[in-house]
Amino acid sequence: MKYTDSIEIALPRQKVVQLLANPAHLPKWLRGVVSHEPLTGEHGQLGTTSRIVMQSGGRTMECTETITRREPADLREVPDTAVVHSDREIAGEGMWSAVRDRLTETGPETTLWECENEYRFDGFLMKLMGLLMPGAFRKQSRQHMQDFKAFAEQGKDVRETAD
Repeated sequence: MKYTDSIEIALPRQKVVQLLANPAHLPKWLRGVVSHEPLTGEHGQLGTTSRIVMQSGGRTMECTETITRREPADLREVPDTAVVHSDREIAGEGMWSAVRDRLTETGPETTLWECENEYRFDGFLMKLMGLLMPGAFRKQSRQHMQDFKAFAEQGKDVRETAD
């Protein structure tokens, strides 16, 4: 299963990049994140492998994330004309996914975040879920993007709102 979603954020791209790259901000906009800790390497850097624990409802899911692309490597001063790329692979019980993020400056105070998602499933139950509920994956991805936008633009923290 593959799909792409995008959202425009009313902030300069450099600010968006810094907010997304800072692991301390993850719990503020990524619903359900319990922990995100590097096992090898440094958070967000090419080749880094991290352990992620997510909680949704009464279920806890653990997966491994590997950063497969980060361009430019140094995010402190990104040239205006550059597109920022950040790709990662996530593997958990019964599934594998690839996430390819692109951040493009669309104006001096606006950034377009495009996110391409690909999922593959193993095992009968996960394959069935992928077939019967593909909209749930897209909906969750969209929710994460909207939550980040609200955090970045307005300082909203998902931990302070009821689901």
